[in-house]
Amino acid sequence: MKINLMKKQGFLALFFMTAVLSFTSCQPDDSIVDNGLTNENVDASFTVTPVEGKVNTYKLSAQPKGVLKSFWDTGAGQYAGKMEEEISLPDAGTYTITHTAIGSGGGTASASKEVVVATSDPLKGNLVQGGSFATVEDQAKWTILNLSATGAAFWSFANNSATIHSPGGWAQEGIYQAIDVVKDKEYTINMRVSSPSGSDETWLEVYAGKSAPQSGVEYKDNKVMGLSTWDGCAKAGFSGMLSTVGCVKNDATGTVTNVVKFSETGKIYLLIRSGGNTFTKDGITVSKIELRGK
Repeated sequence: MKINLMKKQGFLALFFMTAVLSFTSCQPDDSIVDNGLTNENVDASFTVTPVEGKVNTYKLSAQPKGVLKSFWDTGAGQYAGKMEEEISLPDAGTYTITHTAIGSGGGTASASKEVVVATSDPLKGNLVQGGSFATVEDQAKWTILNLSATGAAFWSFANNSATIHSPGGWAQEGIYQAIDVVKDKEYTINMRVSSPSGSDETWLEVYAGKSAPQSGVEYKDNKVMGLSTWDGCAKAGFSGMLSTVGCVKNDATGTVTNVVKFSETGKIYLLIRSGGNTFTKDGITVSKIELRGK
């Protein structure tokens, strides 16, 4: 009996300790609640230094004191990074670099600097002219290619972008420009594409062909990438770089890739054509079009 009583007392003690620990573990973490530990004076300052030996490449260095996490924005959207980042700005222009610092208790602060890039990188600079559609001059760099007999499909330009509209019924239209390329050099093509609503029996295709586009003739020379509801993308709303959200296979490789190279030095035609049977009511918008050397 004595042994059984001791076992029972031991069990009760263990039960009591477990209950106490369980109760304690359910208490709120002091670091989460507002207990006055939030840093209200986070220092988000940083420096920008050209990287020696690299064209249009810069080192971003945030001051580290009191900073737990860094977010950077070089003009293409904010991303989580390190306190020291190396960035490439291959195109000539003025860039606003923004650093957002997170301190203790979730305190935040942001700081910005302007970086002026005087000359485009001759190897990685964007060969597309007017790819932002920002001005009338940019828009004039593109030639409209009428592909539908009715002319019902059309491109409109606004908000630094171009949007293809189609009433459906297979109406389509294209835009293109000529670009000089070098034999056997690898290039990448990309652009931002978006539509808040999806489509059915619809495509947007990107070509880099040697043959000159002709009005009323469907272009089919060297398809590089695109969207296609038959292949499973653009059925619902989408937004992102075409290299990420696209699903159309590259004619040269038989895979989904935005890399292209050419058998001759000279002129090629970068062409975008889009249309469909049940086209999205909002149109498909393209912006930030680029063709760069790898």
